[in-house]
Amino acid sequence: MTNPTDNSIVDKRQLILNTAEQMLARTGFQGMSMHKLAQEAGIAAGTIYRYFQDKDDLVEAIRLHVLQQVADIVQQGVEDHMPLKERFILIWRNVSNMATTKNEVDIILNRLQYESLPVKPTCGNDIERQLFYKIDAMFNEGKAQGIFKPLDNYILASLSLDVSLSIAKKHVVGSYTITQATLDAAIEASWDAVIQH
Repeated sequence: MTNPTDNSIVDKRQLILNTAEQMLARTGFQGMSMHKLAQEAGIAAGTIYRYFQDKDDLVEAIRLHVLQQVADIVQQGVEDHMPLKERFILIWRNVSNMATTKNEVDIILNRLQYESLPVKPTCGNDIERQLFYKIDAMFNEGKAQGIFKPLDNYILASLSLDVSLSIAKKHVVGSYTITQATLDAAIEASWDAVIQH
């Protein structure tokens, strides 16, 4: 049986994270203060410090939360038994779909905020590899089969899948419109960039 206070702790921490994410998507880091966050969440400002040491600790927690959401969305439906190219295409399509779904657009906007952060994240590549384990597994399997170039998985992702996120971001901010033909061509070009010839 769960202790009711345990649930309220989790719920309040989650409320703070969710409210901070929504604020970030709307106003960016410059518009976010602990006082404004507390007001918007409907809690006392001191309550935030029961769950987070300081603003940097909160920002890092939000970053990890956003990363987890991105990982879940991007890898949705990707299974080990699928052919490599089918997995690759599905990942691209999942990222592209993020650019057209309201809640997921906020996730992309938050990701943009983190890329311009002056604070260095405390967690490193190991956590990202764990979160994006299906992508890591796809690249490892492809390299073992001689399909993908023998490069580090971060390089393979930068040459291919990071491009999908970049295009989705451009679509979200209105500087580029993704058409089906453009998407298909981009996926093929991206695949071509990482396979051995």
